Amino acid sequence: MEINMKGDRQNPLASANLFSRVFMCWLGPILRLGYNKRLEVNDMYSILQEDKSEKLGEELQRFWDSEVRKATKELQKPQLARALLKCYWKSYSGAGLFVLPLEAIKVIQPFLLWKIIQYFENYDPDDQTSLYMVYGYAAAMSVSAFGLTFLQHLYYYHVQRTGMKIRVALCHMIYKKALSLSNESLGRTTTGQIVNLLSNDVNRFDEIPINLHYLWVGPLQAVVIIVYLWYEIGPSCLAGMTAIVLMLPLQTWFGKLFGIFRSKTAVLTDNRIRIMNEVVSGIRIIKMYAWEKPFSALVTEVRRKEISQILKSSYLRGLNMATFFASSKVIVFSTFTVYVLLGNTITASVVFVTVSLYGTIKLTVTLFFPLAVEKLSETVVSICRIKTFLLLEEVKRRNLELPLEEKKEAFVEIEKLTCYWDKSLDAPSLQNVSITLKSHQLLTIIGPVGAGKSSLLSAILGELQADTGTLKVRGRLTYAAQQPWVFPGTIRSNILFGKELNQKKYERVIDACALKKDMELLPDGDLTLIGDRGATLSGGQKARVNLARAVYQDADIYLLDDPLSAVDAEVGKHLYEKCICGLLKNKIRIVVTHQLQHLRTTDQILVLKEGHIMAQGTYSELQSSGVDFVSLLKSDEEQEHNSRSADTDRLSLRSHSSLTSYNSLLPADSNKKDQISIEAVAALAEETRVDGNVGGHVYRKYFTAGCNILVLFVIFLLSITAEATYIVQDWWLVYWAKEEALNNTPIVSIRNEVNATHSYQESKLTFYLSIYSGLTAAAVLFGFARSLVIFHVLVRAAQTLHNCMFNAIIRTSVRFFDVNPIGRILNRFSKDISLMDSTLPITFVDFYQLILQNIGVVVVAASVIPLILIPVLPLLLFFLYLRRYYLSTSRDIKRLESTTRSPVYSHLSSSLQGLWTIRALKAGDRLKKAFDAHQDRHSEAWFLFLMTSRWFALRLDSICSVFITFASFGCVFLRDGLDAGEVGLVLTYAVTLVGNFQWTMRQSAETENMMTSVERVVEYTELESEAPWETQKRPPPDWPSKGLITFDKVNFSYSSDGPTVLKDISATFQPTEKVGIVGRTGAGKSSLVSALFRLSEPQGKIYIDGILTSEIGLHDLRQTMSIIPQDPVLFTDTVRKNLDPFDQQTDDDLWRALEEVQLKSMVEELPTRLETVLAESGSNFSVGQRQLVCLARAILRKNRILIIDEATANVDPRTDELIQKTIREKFRDCTVLTIAHRLNTIIDNDRILVLDNGTIQELDSPFKLLQNKEGALYKLVQQTGAAEAAALLESARKGSQQSQDQDRDVKAAFLPDVSSI
Repeated sequence: MEINMKGDRQNPLASANLFSRVFMCWLGPILRLGYNKRLEVNDMYSILQEDKSEKLGEELQRFWDSEVRKATKELQKPQLARALLKCYWKSYSGAGLFVLPLEAIKVIQPFLLWKIIQYFENYDPDDQTSLYMVYGYAAAMSVSAFGLTFLQHLYYYHVQRTGMKIRVALCHMIYKKALSLSNESLGRTTTGQIVNLLSNDVNRFDEIPINLHYLWVGPLQAVVIIVYLWYEIGPSCLAGMTAIVLMLPLQTWFGKLFGIFRSKTAVLTDNRIRIMNEVVSGIRIIKMYAWEKPFSALVTEVRRKEISQILKSSYLRGLNMATFFASSKVIVFSTFTVYVLLGNTITASVVFVTVSLYGTIKLTVTLFFPLAVEKLSETVVSICRIKTFLLLEEVKRRNLELPLEEKKEAFVEIEKLTCYWDKSLDAPSLQNVSITLKSHQLLTIIGPVGAGKSSLLSAILGELQADTGTLKVRGRLTYAAQQPWVFPGTIRSNILFGKELNQKKYERVIDACALKKDMELLPDGDLTLIGDRGATLSGGQKARVNLARAVYQDADIYLLDDPLSAVDAEVGKHLYEKCICGLLKNKIRIVVTHQLQHLRTTDQILVLKEGHIMAQGTYSELQSSGVDFVSLLKSDEEQEHNSRSADTDRLSLRSHSSLTSYNSLLPADSNKKDQISIEAVAALAEETRVDGNVGGHVYRKYFTAGCNILVLFVIFLLSITAEATYIVQDWWLVYWAKEEALNNTPIVSIRNEVNATHSYQESKLTFYLSIYSGLTAAAVLFGFARSLVIFHVLVRAAQTLHNCMFNAIIRTSVRFFDVNPIGRILNRFSKDISLMDSTLPITFVDFYQLILQNIGVVVVAASVIPLILIPVLPLLLFFLYLRRYYLSTSRDIKRLESTTRSPVYSHLSSSLQGLWTIRALKAGDRLKKAFDAHQDRHSEAWFLFLMTSRWFALRLDSICSVFITFASFGCVFLRDGLDAGEVGLVLTYAVTLVGNFQWTMRQSAETENMMTSVERVVEYTELESEAPWETQKRPPPDWPSKGLITFDKVNFSYSSDGPTVLKDISATFQPTEKVGIVGRTGAGKSSLVSALFRLSEPQGKIYIDGILTSEIGLHDLRQTMSIIPQDPVLFTDTVRKNLDPFDQQTDDDLWRALEEVQLKSMVEELPTRLETVLAESGSNFSVGQRQLVCLARAILRKNRILIIDEATANVDPRTDELIQKTIREKFRDCTVLTIAHRLNTIIDNDRILVLDNGTIQELDSPFKLLQNKEGALYKLVQQTGAAEAAALLESARKGSQQSQDQDRDVKAAFLPDVSSI
């Protein structure tokens, strides 16, 4: 895709000085810009040279290649993890230099705190030495806070950047691999799986680097703290450590479970995305068949299984977080219980130092360490999945193409070639095939369905490996696939496919491929944008664009797989004469076709059947050899269709996938500046982004999706209770220490009870301890309850919103899918939903608990020292201002990050569809460059997002350090009148509050950024629906009993602002009448069907059996008509479900239908017959066979009205004849409308409707129309050649004779009905 990089701004980081780098000043301009206006893609800084996708990808690829070589030599399995370590160990271990002093400072801070509290405990106003010492400790406290800030900032900067580099490099490798997968490997993977690798699996590398270092730092820090605590409180510290040690295996076990759930979830997510991909690709068919309900049930069921795994992970996460919050309470409780039971007295300094040290160890050992284990186990799963993909077999490129030396002619020599698509299926696709072709020769291949015609082209292309025999090709190859492949972009970019624009040559190609007239009719000519899967073009236009691309390439050998099947006779003749035998006359051409009228002019004919050569030679040689040419051709043709189809589908990854918001799949070979600017003229509807804050209604929808208001209120009460017990437990410890201090103060008592008994001391101890135990138990219990309930509600919300979004998508009109690429829709179902499933709940719960904690901390601190509120207020205001300033930019960058992600997936999907074409045209490198350009675009947004978060954190942490400085020196200045307990509370709370405060701000910003995913999902839940499936007005159960269709002044367009494609159509089709619909490509034939099915609402009236179709529900309407569509669509499900998704038919019915369409024997050979699951998009059936399955569906539906939309374009004449015969017999009592390119299929119909430019040109019986030599039909017939024209005229005459009597009876029977309308 030509990504316009002109607007990119130079990255100031490249030239920033040390000060600017450390303090992140280089981000100033973009933050100011984001604060003042909405950021656009071109406002982002370009990516740094060392972060470019190509550079990173190639670097990692080198390490992986050497790992594979080494492992192969040593007969071991290659390890992706080893290659990653070799590539990134230096930069990653560098970050370890920051994490060590960082954690050391966290150990030193409690020591400084202890010294300050001790000064207050032994306070002596006259001791100047101690005062200077305490000033020194306060200064050290301040310096350590600032040191912590900068070290943390540098550490995060390095590890996050390393994570980004690994992710980008792996994406590059995955895409590169996808382009070179062999056909066998393509059968083992799906588009859904590859998209999931690119969207979910590689994202683990953004998360893992942050925590990984704690696997060694954690234990090390724990040891240091144990030694320190032993020195401070003796053996009692072991009680606390025992609690920590007991939690570790529990949390490690949690980590392992995470890994297990992650693998299960990943498989289910792959499955859901694959189904979504098929639903979006086949949405037209699903709507016309009224199959929305079974597909909804299918998606809901897969999602239910996925959610059950996600819920397990979420409960684990809830337990993990609750354990983290409860652990400090349990650890401190166990320590002090043992401490007092051993006869020690609790003092303020002991309490606060112990609590602080445990706070440090708690973070490292019970949060970072288990998190590292969890992320590591998840990452190991992802690395295995990626490694399995990278080890799939690649297409073997033996260099079949000998270089074309100067003056030497191109040739193709095949001798005794035998090939297998799949060795496990016995029959070879090609057997003993030998041909020789010299320059300028035209070889035409014909043969019945499954004859191996496409297989032969595949072998020449190198896609199908030779088993035995030789195959030599000299010269450059180009290829036009049987199923036209077009990618999102303009028509011009599709034809040029990255080549330089040569205006004269381009005009010649356009003319030869009969695209000139189409260009004139299209709004923007050749700069018209082709939608996803070529949505804006008709089948014939796609086929000709596909052909034009092959013809435009400079090649010596042209392989054209059935280029004439999707076009009408007139255009077919033009293509054959002007293009195949005209423009390409001096080249070698190998053409697969079933248009027999062109055989006379060909140099060689090759007749294939079941992979063998049945006959070979010129037309006259074959005739004189006594071969029954016509019957052979018929069978061959039929075969050709199926085979061709079979092969073609194997070729594409069967995804039908995705569209992007950029203009063409390939950057050009050279700098064609003028072309890029022209290309940019038209761009697909840009993905919507919302401005400003995430709206309140999004939050409301999110929370109420999981539960009702009452439950939310209960959760709120539960949270308040949990927080209160947390605080009261802390306060009780301080109160206890104070009482002990008072009791132990030697005061001369006047009372007699001076000799208080030992038992009284014991009873007091029991009293304090039992209340302390009760509070600890309550804190733990409420903490767990709160966590689990909130996680449950949030995951349920994600499930509800996913189902709402799916229901909205399946109920919206087809127009939505034409203007929105698959990549964009799948992005919401993959990335946004996965965020809502896992990341958002954990971030929100964290934020929610922190908010409550902070409020609690401030309340407690203010109750002890009201003065603390003075600095808290301005700090809070400044925090809020900073947050708003940061969020206005960060939110936009996050939204841009989401929208720049879609083109990456879209590009992948489009590439997988056109894999053979890409490889044949040697466009792989250009496509890789385009993929890298998309990745770089995404990296720009992602890198800025990371950097702005670091900017925000650095500012917050610095302000917090200032606050700690104030608190430390403030306590020393106000030393008179403060006791040790109060100082301890203020300082520990200052440290925790400050850390918490900035983390809360960061998490609140993070939550709001993640809510943009919810916002994107909510946006899709509110899509406009098409008309209701059922309405108040229900037609009679046996409607339509006759099948009378009346169009009354019908106008039709696909969107309210789109062009009118049908103009003032008025016609009546009688019951049981067979009507053929013909017309040039783009005349409005398929639009007539769309109007009948109400895929968009037509203007005017359409009646079926006297009932106005616009007044009844869509399902009532669509279920009464059967359609055999132009593009046969099969879904990844069993053969049974593909024929009968509602389970309404018996096995006998299904077998009978299969027998009637000649598929019974084939299905009987499948491993589990009707229960065999088809490959993605039914790719293990040939195109012809898929058409037959669609015909079987129509037979099973037993409807009065049948519409056939060019259904036999992809089958040879014999299969076509068979289908026509089946239709005549099975649908004798039905009204049949047939859209056809082959006139022989409809020439014996009762009437023919000729359309042109959306209006009716002619409508009458074929014989009558052919009498008019000026008529449109007559001209179409003449273009098929004299012999064919005579045969058609004869068929029309016979048909006319037969139907005259029947007509008379029908008219007599139905006249009253007609007049009543």
